[in-house]
Amino acid sequence: MGVFDDRRLILTLDAGGTKLVFNAIRGGQLLLEPLALASRADELKACLDQLRKGFDEVFAATGREAAAISFAFPGPADYRAGIIGDLGNLPAFRGGVALGPMLEDRYGVPVFINNDGDLFAYGEALGGFLPWVNERLAEAGQARRFRNLIAFTLGTGFGGGVVHDRKLLLGDNSAAGEVWCLRHRDERDTFAEEGASIRAVRREYARRAGLRLASAPDPREIAAIARGEAPGDAAAANGAFQRLGTVAGDAIAHALTLIDGLVVLGGGLSAAAPLFMPAILAELNGTLTALDGGSVPRLELSVSNLDDPAGLTDFLRSEAREVVVPGSTRTVAYDPRKRTGIGCSRLGTSAAISLGAYAFALDALDRR
Repeated sequence: MGVFDDRRLILTLDAGGTKLVFNAIRGGQLLLEPLALASRADELKACLDQLRKGFDEVFAATGREAAAISFAFPGPADYRAGIIGDLGNLPAFRGGVALGPMLEDRYGVPVFINNDGDLFAYGEALGGFLPWVNERLAEAGQARRFRNLIAFTLGTGFGGGVVHDRKLLLGDNSAAGEVWCLRHRDERDTFAEEGASIRAVRREYARRAGLRLASAPDPREIAAIARGEAPGDAAAANGAFQRLGTVAGDAIAHALTLIDGLVVLGGGLSAAAPLFMPAILAELNGTLTALDGGSVPRLELSVSNLDDPAGLTDFLRSEAREVVVPGSTRTVAYDPRKRTGIGCSRLGTSAAISLGAYAFALDALDRR
């Protein structure tokens, strides 16, 4: 039985530094209008009260039938134990807070907590980008199917998650997919998140436009400036998003050398993907220089933008040919081109996180 046929009800939460979004899922479908509450991130008691209030409401609204609670919460954390550590965007959590056990005591059901990037990846692998790509391949008459996916979230931070052979890869310390701490492409003493996040776009726009950082608009307005829809320095705005794409593209390339699969983007900044996708693709499909002066492709794979009709067509195009089996007259099909695709979330980031949380809980309950 798949997650879309399962009738067990799971309460979910997408937790961030500014808001907490609660819901419930059954059969892979959200049951309620999302309930959003302020995080109250700077005071532990207030934040825990908000968590109790939100879960109380969705628990009551669904007839108190929940089989489990499963949700995304920022790290660092001991996710398996349900203990949240010292968080940058939720400063009230200092020294370790046993959030999972607290909720288990209150609601009497198992509680599962994971990183939001991991659950976003899992949701897109089960019901979003990965099955969408495989459906396009089937429609094109291709035998190829994808089973691996890397997800990247671009927003307040730069997050990630990995699904390998349709299984969520958590790692021995629940720290797989922590792409934020990959080395920054250009600023070698800092980390990739400093070039691939909301603050990075604002900082780069301010630098190029000659503004103080405090005066820089938010990325949504910077994107409107870049598209000519709002007043401002269009060259600086486009440059800021291109720089984001270059830094993110470098990080994605490193990840692809280890996990050969599809790439899906989410998070608030992904809405501006047309402004930075060309820079990502330039990194992924670029070259590296050998010490003898020659060059090699950056990746063994060619990467297509699957949100672009021309990119999707190229991705779906077969280059298979028949090769003869030595010592016989038999032939077998051979397509020498290794390829993958990149595109934005097919579910929406929050919905994908909720679906990932739901599926993770069902799998964990079945293994108990």
